[in-house]
Amino acid sequence: MATLSVKHSQRFQLPDWHTNTCLLSTNAERQRDASHQIRQEARVLRNETNNQTIWDEHDNKTRLAERITTVTRWKEMLDKSLTDLDTEMATLTKLKEAAEQNLQAKNLPLDVAIECLTLRESRRDIDVVTDPVESELHKEVEVIEATRKALQQKISQAFEQLCRLQEVQQLLNSDHRGKMESLDIDRGCLSLNLTSPNISLKINPTRIPKGSTTLQEWDEFSQFNKAQAEAEMKAAMELREAIVLTIAKTNNELEAQRVATEFAFRKRLREMEKVYSELKWQEKHMLEEIADLQEDIRHLEEDLRRKLLNLKLCHTRLEARTYRPDGERCRDQVQYGLTDEVHQLEATITALKQKLAQEQDALDALCKHLARLQADIACKANSMLLDTKCMDTRRKLTVPAERFVPEVDTFTRTTNRTLTPLKSCQLELA
Repeated sequence: MATLSVKHSQRFQLPDWHTNTCLLSTNAERQRDASHQIRQEARVLRNETNNQTIWDEHDNKTRLAERITTVTRWKEMLDKSLTDLDTEMATLTKLKEAAEQNLQAKNLPLDVAIECLTLRESRRDIDVVTDPVESELHKEVEVIEATRKALQQKISQAFEQLCRLQEVQQLLNSDHRGKMESLDIDRGCLSLNLTSPNISLKINPTRIPKGSTTLQEWDEFSQFNKAQAEAEMKAAMELREAIVLTIAKTNNELEAQRVATEFAFRKRLREMEKVYSELKWQEKHMLEEIADLQEDIRHLEEDLRRKLLNLKLCHTRLEARTYRPDGERCRDQVQYGLTDEVHQLEATITALKQKLAQEQDALDALCKHLARLQADIACKANSMLLDTKCMDTRRKLTVPAERFVPEVDTFTRTTNRTLTPLKSCQLELA
């Protein structure tokens, strides 16, 4: 017989069942009303935010476009300033090079004047007078030095001005590069849109970067760079005018002094006469004695080297004998003989070194006296030949270098011949 299985669980009343159904319906209507209200508010918010976003983006694109225009205008001004600056630097550099060439050209007149003064120092006895020629030569040296100093001053000023122009150029280039990079960034920002593939959220994008400036400071910075460039270019133009004036002035002064000096030379050449004395006998015997002494010095040096080798041999033998076994390490006759030989060699080497030093001192004294003899021989060239040589040397100032051929070479040949032994003596001493 079948039985009914009763499930033991909570049992609700029918009114509870109806109440639950009513409650669910009421809550559903309330939730739908609230959802409808939220949806309406969301639609209003969407419309307002969409409009605000569209206008904000439009305004910022307009600001970007205006900023690009402003930066572009500044970039064009910087381009012009840089072009003018490059032109001014090139012009000043060329003029500086011209001044340097002019300064370099002053070396020839200075060398000629110094050479003439040096040649005239070879005069002796009564001919060693302070004549108008010497006065004009010293004055010519002073004029050349003054012109060189003036030109060097202008060259230094041009170099310093070029450095300042380069500094300004670097500032302008830095400002120009900054504006170019800024334009690239702003143009890239202006080209972005909602469909651009490279847009993304960033970490703290509203932060103020270090080194940020105000718009006024930015404008004042560019204004300062532009004004500084204009001021330096103006100073460079004034300096160029001063350099041109200095070159012309120095050339005129130098030419006037050259004419006065050569006039004094021609006047003096009509008055001078000098004889050449002979001292070759003493020079010949001095050279023979120097040669003999040099030969003895070489022999002494060879003996000294041989004695050093003998000393090394003795030292090596003595050192080697110190390694004999204990029972064999006796002070025998060999030990005493080697020790005596070492002492004898050391004394010999000391004596040889002393004698070598004496001979070298004697050689030095002979060479010095030979130099005095040769200097005295060189001084015997007559003053007329010296001044003729000076006049021939001064032809370099008016004759082109490729066409210059010395007319007077007698004194040069004499000088070279008399100074050759002294040079050989100095080489031996070295």
